[in-house]
Amino acid sequence: MKTEQENKSTSNRRDFIKTSAVAAAAFMIVPRHVLGGKGFLAPSDRLLVAGIGAGGKGQSDIAMFAKSGKADIAFLCDVDDRRAAASVKAFPKAKYYKDYREMFDKEHKNFDAVSVSTPDHSHAIQTLAAMQLGKHVYVQKPLTHDIYEARILTAAAKKYKVVTQMGNQGASNDGPRQMKEWYEAGLIGDVHTVYAWTNRPVWPQGIPWPTTKAEIPKELDWNLWLGTAPDKDYVDKLVPFNWRGWWDYGTGALGDMGCHLIEAPFSVLNLKYAKEVEASVGSVYVDEFKRGYFPESCPPSSHVTLKFPKTNKTKGDVTMHWMDGGIQPERPAELEANETFGDGGNGTLFIGTKGKMMAETYSANPKLLPLSRNKDIKVPEKYARVKDGANGHYAQWVEAAIAGYGKQEVSSPFEIAGPLTEALLMANLAIRSFDIQKTVNGKVTYPGRYMKMLWDNDNMKITNFDEANQFVKREYRKGWGNLTL
Repeated sequence: MKTEQENKSTSNRRDFIKTSAVAAAAFMIVPRHVLGGKGFLAPSDRLLVAGIGAGGKGQSDIAMFAKSGKADIAFLCDVDDRRAAASVKAFPKAKYYKDYREMFDKEHKNFDAVSVSTPDHSHAIQTLAAMQLGKHVYVQKPLTHDIYEARILTAAAKKYKVVTQMGNQGASNDGPRQMKEWYEAGLIGDVHTVYAWTNRPVWPQGIPWPTTKAEIPKELDWNLWLGTAPDKDYVDKLVPFNWRGWWDYGTGALGDMGCHLIEAPFSVLNLKYAKEVEASVGSVYVDEFKRGYFPESCPPSSHVTLKFPKTNKTKGDVTMHWMDGGIQPERPAELEANETFGDGGNGTLFIGTKGKMMAETYSANPKLLPLSRNKDIKVPEKYARVKDGANGHYAQWVEAAIAGYGKQEVSSPFEIAGPLTEALLMANLAIRSFDIQKTVNGKVTYPGRYMKMLWDNDNMKITNFDEANQFVKREYRKGWGNLTL
């Protein structure tokens, strides 16, 4: 039976949902985490969500939380009024802010959870601030921009005991679970090599930073958009999408698609932290003889090789190849000439001692090779499926947050998403190190091009090429603090 206090709380929330604007109702609505301590929510409650990033992917994320039927969008925050307009119209009761810090300061007692759907460089500082307030968090992929940030958020989730989920929806698809069942049934033997590839980037990369300063749109707060990134003049077309190709803000093709494509290997093989990495990148030519060097921009294509230590699911080390910019691995001999490799532009391939299996983006449509093997598979279902798969990824987090920390499973909690993101960022570390110039005896060399970089996981550093460590942790712009637990 509910206590009088719980009945009052439930009634207040219903009043809010039906009749009150958040601004007017804030004084009467007390989220359950306030009554029961950080991270606590009564099972009978609905989840009040504050969305940081209300346009683009943020718009669809917020809509999916509302669609779950158990969450209400209480606050919206975006630095660009143009991008936020559709969400503001869709959720007229949600009070709107431009600065998440102001929203947290004024409204932290009036919401339970935070969705972060902003450019990569802003994820960590916004997410940690929310967790330190005891808020459950859903964060778009990649989890962070830097390796150090990923390690901090992984630790913070445990420290602050909040429900976390990264927005790699494929983690909730049937595909990873089905491949785990096949693998554990011994259908492909012991996996020693994995390939993941993508046709991204589909935005400009391998280019110099524009020299022409553009006028800042009146609806955009450029200073807030920059956030932790270095102070620079606004340039045309960077917002809302092309920031992905610039190291100050984005993480390139790996950040965009890596969390979708290597989630299955992490899940199936129980991978954690890589121990070594090497890379090669595609060239850009400023004329027919001279290769361009544009260190501010991600390269047009890359091939990265990561090595992971033996796990309880493998008999030895696992080598993972990442390819982007249209580069693909050699087609398996078991695949017929006219059969599609992955989904055409993207895919994941597992190579075991007894066979192979592949999947599409989001780990969708897994298949054994040759495809004829898929006709008579009789492996019992061992792992529970997530209702509605990738679409259910959102509702899964909402329901887990309502239940409270540690009560219900989610597909991509930070304890999994953190190491997964670190692998991508370690690959980027090697990519960024490829063109590091070093002068030895008056001669310019590029040692990063020829090195296999060895990783000390406990100390988060490359041990044999110190110049690469500058990319492990970046300095935040003055006034934006430091990331500490």
